[in-house]
Amino acid sequence: MKAFDIRKPEEKLRASIREKIDNLNKPKGSLGRLESLAEQICMIQQTLSPTLSHPCHLLFGGDHGIEREGVSVSPREVTWQQMINFTRGGGGVNMFCRQHGFHLRIIDVGVDYDLSDNPRILNRKIARGTRNFLYEAAMSEEEFGKAIDTGIEMVDYCRKEGCNIICMGEMGIANTSPSSIWMSIFGNIPLNECIGIGSGLDSEGVNHKQQILNQAVNNFQATNPNPAPADIIRYFGGFEMVAAVGAMLRAAETGMAVMVDGFIMSACMLAASQLEPNVLDYAIFGHCGDESGHKRMLELMNAEPLLQLGMRLGEGTGALCSYPIIESAVRMLNEMNNFENANITKYF
Repeated sequence: MKAFDIRKPEEKLRASIREKIDNLNKPKGSLGRLESLAEQICMIQQTLSPTLSHPCHLLFGGDHGIEREGVSVSPREVTWQQMINFTRGGGGVNMFCRQHGFHLRIIDVGVDYDLSDNPRILNRKIARGTRNFLYEAAMSEEEFGKAIDTGIEMVDYCRKEGCNIICMGEMGIANTSPSSIWMSIFGNIPLNECIGIGSGLDSEGVNHKQQILNQAVNNFQATNPNPAPADIIRYFGGFEMVAAVGAMLRAAETGMAVMVDGFIMSACMLAASQLEPNVLDYAIFGHCGDESGHKRMLELMNAEPLLQLGMRLGEGTGALCSYPIIESAVRMLNEMNNFENANITKYF
């Protein structure tokens, strides 16, 4: 796969950033999480006066072969139906993009339906869904590379338009299954502790999902005793998930802030960090969702989410809801006065 050159932000500016934050006319530390968030954005942009420019949201769609095993309560046709719904502005992702001024791109990387005649969906279809990872790798090395490249391509489009903060979302029935497996393998956590209800499984459905995914992992490990991270990502991932991984890596490589949504997108960031650990310096985790294991997955990355609203819709909606907090952190730095200019005695 393509090599990424993701560098840790230069540390030499950090002391000046903290000095600026501490000298704003407020008690030291009184704006809490906004202060650490502002520091992170300054470090990403390597400036004391950060900006947020042309925010973009990439929504990747793809179907999963493992869905054929009954691991999701939702049928696969919901993927293409929702993709069309997004083009009409009727999804949760549409509402939040409108509210917060995000440019939305809808990309088909692997939906099991012909969407090529819809002008509002970018056609980057690799195949009509992945293969069933219960029996074989979800995608070939060539398909894996195409998915990564699609994520890169979409980020580069956004950069050319002036974007410096980007968000990713997904539409793909059964994608909590590969997410749970990535979490288990990369986090060294028993798989059953990583599996939840997805889009609404009952207890019997969860038990069935656990059996299927445990068998899939056992089959994989029997023939792959020492897999590289890319092998694990390729074997279990969805096209929409791997495209998101590529987008995250490219965005970080080019110095953009990457907003991370719920369980699926956190799993993609976890996978991306296995390939390039420095990507986490660019990640802003917007939301801790209601999916079982999400909090634990965030802990694997030492992530501190901005919101916890009990959401588990996906599509990038939880991250989009956090955007006003990110805006507030930037405004704090650029619009609050300091003690000296305000003629206020520094009282700490």
